[in-house]
Amino acid sequence: MLSTRLEALDAFRGLTIFLMVLVNTPGSEQFVYAPLRHADWHGWTLTDAVFPSFVWIVGLALTLSLGRKLEQNVPRPTLVRDILRRTVILFTLGLFLYSFPTFPLETFRILGVLQRIALCYCAASLLFLYLPLRGLLIAAGFLLAAYYAIMTFIPAPGYAPGDLSVEGNLAHYLDKLILGRHNYANTKTWDPEGILSTLPAIATCLLGVLAGHLIKTGFHVDARARKLALIGAGLAASGLMLNTWHPINKKIWTSSFTLFMAGLDFLLFAAMLWLIDHRRVVRPFRPFAILGMNAIAIYMTSELLITLLDQIGGREAIYQNVFLALASPLNASFLFALTYALLHLALAYLLYRRGWFLRV
Repeated sequence: MLSTRLEALDAFRGLTIFLMVLVNTPGSEQFVYAPLRHADWHGWTLTDAVFPSFVWIVGLALTLSLGRKLEQNVPRPTLVRDILRRTVILFTLGLFLYSFPTFPLETFRILGVLQRIALCYCAASLLFLYLPLRGLLIAAGFLLAAYYAIMTFIPAPGYAPGDLSVEGNLAHYLDKLILGRHNYANTKTWDPEGILSTLPAIATCLLGVLAGHLIKTGFHVDARARKLALIGAGLAASGLMLNTWHPINKKIWTSSFTLFMAGLDFLLFAAMLWLIDHRRVVRPFRPFAILGMNAIAIYMTSELLITLLDQIGGREAIYQNVFLALASPLNASFLFALTYALLHLALAYLLYRRGWFLRV
C-alpha cells in the first residue's frame, strides 16, 4: 500500500500528528520541557511549528488529489460539492471535539484546530479549482499583505495602531466582539484559531499548494527536492526579516510566522522527499507514514480519550502513580506524553493492518 502513495507526504503528515499528540498531552501541565510548550507570545518553539505544518500539508495534499480529479475531467461543480461537504464534516467534527462530553451550548468553542483546517481547506481548494499557479501566489501574497496592513494600521478601540500585545491587537478585539463566550476556554476572550488570523492561515495552505505544484512537475525527485529547499530557504529568510517589524507569533498567526513556518515546512519536506522517495530510506519513516494515512482519526481519538481521562481524573492518577515513580516530575510528564503518543502510533498500525481508514 505504501508503494502506491507519495511516501514522504504520508510520513511528514504522520510525524506532524505524532508531535501534535505529544505536545498536547503532558502528564502535568506544570512540568513541560520548554520546546514542548507554545511560546508565551512573540517568538516560537517546536510546538508552534506543528499546527502550521499540518495546514501546509493540507495544501500540498489537495493539489495532488484535486489535480488528479481535474485530469480525469471530473466536472468542477461536482468537485465544489465535494469540497463543501468535506468542509462541513471537518468543521462539525471540530465542534463536537470541543463540546465533548458536556456539550455546553452557551459556551462551546466555535473555532479551533479542525475548524481552521476546514476553512483553510475550503478556501484553498476553491481557489485551486479556478486560479492558475500565478493567481494562487498572488492570492497568498494579498492575504499576507492585507493581514499585515490590518494588524499594523487599524487599531483596536482604546489601543494604538500596530499594538500586537495580547490585549491590544485587533484580532483579539474581533474575537471578543463576535465570538463572545464561544472563545477558547483557556483564554476566554480570544481564540488562537480566531477569525482574523484565519486569513494568513489560508496563505499557509496556499503555500502548501505551491509545494504540491512542484511535486507534480516532471523533474526528477532529486531536482524537485532541491527546488523545494531553495524556496524554503527564501521563505524562512523572508519571515525572519519581516520579524523585525511584524513579530513571529503563532497565537495571532502573523505574516512573518506564516512565511517562516512555511519555509521550515519546505525545507523539512524537501529532506524527507529526498531521503524517502529518492534514496528509498523508507524503514525509519514507515511508522509515521502509516500514522499519516489516518491522521484525522488519530487526532480525534487522542483528543477524545484524553478528555475522558481528565473527566475521571485518570491522567493525574496515571502520572502520579506510574510515571512519577520512575522519574522526576519533568521527565515523568514527558514520559506520559511519549507513551500516549506511542499508543496512538500502535492504534494507527492496527487500523492500517485491518485496512480501516477514515475518509472525510
